[in-house]
Amino acid sequence: MTARIYQPARNAMQSGLAKTKQWILEFSPESPRGIDPLMGWTNSQDVHSQIKLRFDSKAAAIAYADSAGLSYSVIEPHKRQPLVRQGGYGENFASNRRTVWTH
Repeated sequence: MTARIYQPARNAMQSGLAKTKQWILEFSPESPRGIDPLMGWTNSQDVHSQIKLRFDSKAAAIAYADSAGLSYSVIEPHKRQPLVRQGGYGENFASNRRTVWTH
């Protein structure tokens, strides 16, 4: 049973970095999902796919995986480049603008 240790990316609907500071350990699926013939829902016999553990640091997640005897892979996060304009939002309403502010 292998586990993934990663730091989640921000949601597409988020502008901030909430819920991206923690590290998550989750198990890779051992069996493929099937389709229930009666209802058409997806099902799985793999109980470990429902487990998602959260840690405050990468070291804590690795220490837990080592102590539990799990094989794991660490996925490093891609750092977001800041998008900062020269004058910021206040520049739109500055009194010394050379052009009018329109949409």
